[in-house]
Amino acid sequence: MATTSLTELDDDTVRSMSIGAVFSDFGGKINSVDFHRKDDLLVTASEDDSVRLYDIASAKLLKTTYHKKHGADRICFTHHPSSVICSSKYNLDSNGESLRYLSMYDNRCLRYFKGHKERVVSLCMSPINDSFMSGSLDHSVRIWDLRVNACQGILRLRGRPTVAYDQQGLVFAVAMEGGAIKLFDSRSYDKGPFDTFLVGGDTAERCGFSLEPSPNTTIEATFTPDGQYVVSGSGDGTLHAWNINMRNEVAFWNSHIGVSSCLKWAPRRAMFVAASSVLTFWIPNNSKSAAEPRSMENEGVEHISQ
Repeated sequence: MATTSLTELDDDTVRSMSIGAVFSDFGGKINSVDFHRKDDLLVTASEDDSVRLYDIASAKLLKTTYHKKHGADRICFTHHPSSVICSSKYNLDSNGESLRYLSMYDNRCLRYFKGHKERVVSLCMSPINDSFMSGSLDHSVRIWDLRVNACQGILRLRGRPTVAYDQQGLVFAVAMEGGAIKLFDSRSYDKGPFDTFLVGGDTAERCGFSLEPSPNTTIEATFTPDGQYVVSGSGDGTLHAWNINMRNEVAFWNSHIGVSSCLKWAPRRAMFVAASSVLTFWIPNNSKSAAEPRSMENEGVEHISQ
C-alpha cells in the first residue's frame, strides 16, 4: 500500500478515498487508535488486551504486545516513537494503576500512574512537553508528567470529560456531556477556564451535520490536518466527509466493517483509519475502479505476551 504525503486536500482527493489495507485478526473491538505526530506510526488498543504498532507507510504490523493483567483501553503516543501511554480496563478499584507508560521497544512498563478510580475515556499528550491529560468516568481530568508518578493537577467536573490540547500546547479544552466546552490556559489551569461555550448554541456552532445514531457505539469524527474537512462514522455503518467551508457533504462510503468505534486522520498523510473489530487504512485511489484492499492478517507480527 503506497500512501501519499499530505498536500493541500481538495474535494476530489477526499472523494477518492478507499480501503488500501485491512487487518482483521483482532480478538474483539478496537478501543482506541493514535498516530505519532512526526513518524509514520499508528498504535491501537483492543478488547483482546493487545497493543499493536504499525508502519503506516508500508501498511505493516510491526509488533503486538498483550496486557492481560490491566487490559488496553485508551492509548496515545508520547513524543518517542516506541513509547505509549495506555489506560487500564481491569482492577481499577483495587490497585488504582489506571495509566501505564509503556515501551513498545522492549515491552517494559516504564511507569504507573495511580489516581483514577474508574475507566479513563480520553487521553491526550501535550505537543510541546512531557505533560499529558486523562479524562475519566470518575468525573475528573488529571494532568500528569511522564517523569514523575504523582498527579500534577486535578479538575473536578460533571459527566464524561473529553480532553484535547491545541497545536501549540498553550491551551487545552475539556468537553463535557450536554455540549459545554471549557478552555484552560495550560500554564495556569488552576485558575479555572478562561472561556466556556456551548456546542449547538446559535453563536458557537459554525455548521452542523446529522447522522444516524448508534445505541451501542460512540460515533467518532476526525478533522483533516488542514481543518478543511471532517470525516465521521454513522450508526448505519457508513462513513461521511464534509467540506467545512462550503458546508456540504463531499463523500460517503460503506465502511465494510460495520459501525466504526475509532476514526482518525493521519497528521502528515492523505490517509485515515477506521476500526471496529477490523482495522482499515483508507488512502486516495486515483484509478476509476477501486482496487481490492490487501488483507494484512498476521503479516509481520511479533507476539510478546505480558
